[in-house]
Amino acid sequence: MSISLDEVRHVAKLARLELDETEILSLQGELNALLGHFADIQGIDVSGVAPTSHAVSLQNVWSEDAVGPCLPREKALKNSAMSKAGLFVVPQIIED
Repeated sequence: MSISLDEVRHVAKLARLELDETEILSLQGELNALLGHFADIQGIDVSGVAPTSHAVSLQNVWSEDAVGPCLPREKALKNSAMSKAGLFVVPQIIED
């Protein structure tokens, strides 16, 4: 299968591309080369290859959640500009 010059012109018109004859000839060659590559790929025997849905495994590789030591509240609040009743106080960003 190959792409004709008329087909290249038609696709260029659909894409609203203005191409001169040199560009049309060049694109025809490139598109026909692509079709050749596709034909090569279609010729590969994959009968023994299992189908895949993803290129990489979908297994979770993260570790399980575990409770560990944390910074005491008093020490964390010492780094805060403002605190009240054991909580961080931040400037209001939403209007009433």
